[in-house]
Amino acid sequence: MNDLELIFSMLGEASTKEITINKNAQGFIETKQAAQEGGAVAGNARKELERKSGKKVLTRENYLKAAQSKKLLN
Repeated sequence: MNDLELIFSMLGEASTKEITINKNAQGFIETKQAAQEGGAVAGNARKELERKSGKKVLTRENYLKAAQSKKLLN
């Protein structure tokens, strides 16, 4: 995951939280709808950036570096 993927993920989470609070979503159905709307906000922003920059935001790279092999004590 690169920096932009992380940013858009955070945007989706923050958008979902705000929508859930402002709509006072209660229960699974209302919360699911708020999550879909929050995800759409981030998705639309990502698509707009990709359109204007001409580059894809999503990558296959892993944000975390591979774990170093550990030497075990005998």
